[in-house]
Amino acid sequence: MAEHPAYPVGLRLSGRRVVVLGGGQVAQRRLPALIAAGADIVLVSPEATPSVEAMADAGEITWVRRGYEDGDLAEAWYALIATSDPAANTAASAEAERHRVWCVRSDDADQATAWTPATGHSEGVTVAVLTTHARGRDPRHTAAIRDAVVEGLRDGTLVAPHHRTRTPGVALVGGGPGDPDLITVRGRRLLAEADVVIADRLGPRDLLAELPPHVEVIDAAKIPYGRYMAQEAINHALVEHAKQGKAVVRLKGGDPFVFGRGMEEVQALAEAGIPCTVVPGISSSISVPGAAGIPVTHRGVAHEFTVVSGHVAPDDERSLVDWPSLAKLTGTLVVLMGVDKIGKIAETLVAHGRPPATPVALVQEGTTAAQRRVDATLATVAETVRAEDVKPPAVIVIGEVVRVGPAPSA
Repeated sequence: MAEHPAYPVGLRLSGRRVVVLGGGQVAQRRLPALIAAGADIVLVSPEATPSVEAMADAGEITWVRRGYEDGDLAEAWYALIATSDPAANTAASAEAERHRVWCVRSDDADQATAWTPATGHSEGVTVAVLTTHARGRDPRHTAAIRDAVVEGLRDGTLVAPHHRTRTPGVALVGGGPGDPDLITVRGRRLLAEADVVIADRLGPRDLLAELPPHVEVIDAAKIPYGRYMAQEAINHALVEHAKQGKAVVRLKGGDPFVFGRGMEEVQALAEAGIPCTVVPGISSSISVPGAAGIPVTHRGVAHEFTVVSGHVAPDDERSLVDWPSLAKLTGTLVVLMGVDKIGKIAETLVAHGRPPATPVALVQEGTTAAQRRVDATLATVAETVRAEDVKPPAVIVIGEVVRVGPAPSA
């Protein structure tokens, strides 16, 4: 049998009896996939790892607390033999052969009637990799191939076009703080499948250079506005391209719903009857401080953090921020879009109780190659911004957490 390659097949085990012998590490790794497949799982083992025991306690499997006995594989469709007793494994394998039950053996693949492939998943596709012959099986090699294929599907470097009619729609994708590696796996895959990408200035620009030549990339800042306001023009462009049957990605910096006006675009698409998929992104409010070595919370220092927009000054009648209340908090304050207003913000916080010596860090172009960190205090931050020529985009962190990490390099 070992001279012939294995025949690949997908087993549909939903509602069908599967017997697992042994409750150790092998079972712990294999059981989640069997549970996800909907199998009726019976575990036969005198003991089990805590994780396997938790599956039994949750009712995901039935646990028979004893060793293997002849007849345990009766009525089974599939068996996983993974005990530490070679004799029991051999006997169970023989029973599986007699009852024509497909059987995997963790201790001796050559004596098994089935092999477990290295598997991975990406958006409704299961990738399964098998070594062609039993002789020379190398699990690490098959796992490496599996990982390469799945990663290619996820990050868009391996693109398989869909040969079906696509429903017009828009994916609202949070691109993260700037580093192209910090976009989500799903966001990157949707980018790879897009016909049109409408991108913000603060989105991960490096990703746009990787798109195929046929993809139309539209800079949202340069959409002709005409009789529209800027956001209305973007909404109009999303609707019109989607109505043409194109796969449209709206690529935004950070997270679409954190000062990104994402909900306005979702509402406009809903009014036009265009389906919209929202893909959350890593917000710069936590990722940029982290990249600069600043935790927004830290035991014994800050038990909360607050994120506010600084695009309007505290004394501006349009401001919705309760700055006096923020000044009384003891936790971390993260200000986005506030570089040109930081002087007035600092002045207001001090006026309402924040100590002038409260540390402040400004992280410009966070997570990118141009990232730099400038430190100050509430008393000095306005002058520091001018002296150091700090420019947006920059995330401003106010609070004692600024001093927690290693001192910033000069």
